[in-house]
Amino acid sequence: MDCKNVFAPRGGKSEVEEGVDFVPKYDADGLIPALAMDATTREPLMLAYMNEESLRRTLEIGEAVYWSRSRQEFWHKGATSGHIQRIVEIRTDCDQDALILMVEQIGAGACHTGRNSCFYRKVSTSKAGETVKLEQIGGEKAFDPAAVYGKA
Repeated sequence: MDCKNVFAPRGGKSEVEEGVDFVPKYDADGLIPALAMDATTREPLMLAYMNEESLRRTLEIGEAVYWSRSRQEFWHKGATSGHIQRIVEIRTDCDQDALILMVEQIGAGACHTGRNSCFYRKVSTSKAGETVKLEQIGGEKAFDPAAVYGKA
C-alpha cells in the first residue's frame, strides 16, 4: 500500500506542543495508543494501538486501522464483522503520544464480546482487605460474536 501521508520529523518540546505539524510519538515497540470514541455520544468504545503504517492507512482510507499486538498484523476494524469505524476526527494530546479517534461506529458494536463498547464495566471501590470487583454498567449484547467471528 502506497500511503501518501508524510509525518514531519519531531522537533523540540515547544514545536511538538505548540506547532502545527503532526509528529506522533511511538513507544519502544513502535506503537501509539488510540482510544476510539463515538463522535456523537462521546462514549468510549475501545482502546487499541496503531503503528506508523496503520496510522497512515487510517488517514488514507478514513476508517480505523489498528495494529494487533496479539496477532502481529494490521487490523482494519470491521473487515471481518462489518462493524466499521469511520473516522470523523483524530485528536492527539500535548506531546503527541496518544490519540483519540472520534468515529462513527457503523454496525452493531465495537467490542468483540458483542457489545457496543468495550467499556461496559466499572471498577468498584472496596474496603481494605476485600477483593476489588467489577460492576456491569450497561453493555447488553448488540450482536452474537460467535455468529460474526465464527468462534465461541
